[in-house]
Amino acid sequence: MMILGENVNTLKVIDSSLRLIVIPLSIACLWLTLTNHQDNDIYGRLEFSNLKGLKFLVSISAISAGYALIAVISSWVKNLMSKAWIFFVCDQVVAYLMVACVGSIGEIVYLVYNGNQKVTWSEACSSYGRFCGRLNLILVLHFIAFLCFFVLSLISAFRVFTRFEPPLASKEVEDETT
Repeated sequence: MMILGENVNTLKVIDSSLRLIVIPLSIACLWLTLTNHQDNDIYGRLEFSNLKGLKFLVSISAISAGYALIAVISSWVKNLMSKAWIFFVCDQVVAYLMVACVGSIGEIVYLVYNGNQKVTWSEACSSYGRFCGRLNLILVLHFIAFLCFFVLSLISAFRVFTRFEPPLASKEVEDETT
């Protein structure tokens, strides 16, 4: 029985550590995105507000940092309520939002480096190199934060589904139907 208690404590430490890692990663993505801008004499100013995907990133980074902070604090509060289902649902939602955001930022990075000839967009990184360099860093940091939430969603799913009995065996189901 002591082994089960040690596993629960290990999971709790891993869970809290990942949530604590997500907070600075999300704040760094938020700050880098909000301060990412570059002027060009020919083409003008490029900043995060020009690209909807980066606005989405700002929102998701704020949500993930705030949720991770609230979750790490509430995970150590005893008898607040049964938090397993709440963490499970919230971890899943945030992980899916972060997947969508990674896809959105990945598309932006692809377009600024390669352009899109079908709609006559040229690549932008030859004119906005510093902006593109920071965009790469933002993508990497956000992807690491996503990986943390992916593992958190697995941990919260494990916690929720280990509390329930397995479904009826197929033989028992067959006996009930006949």
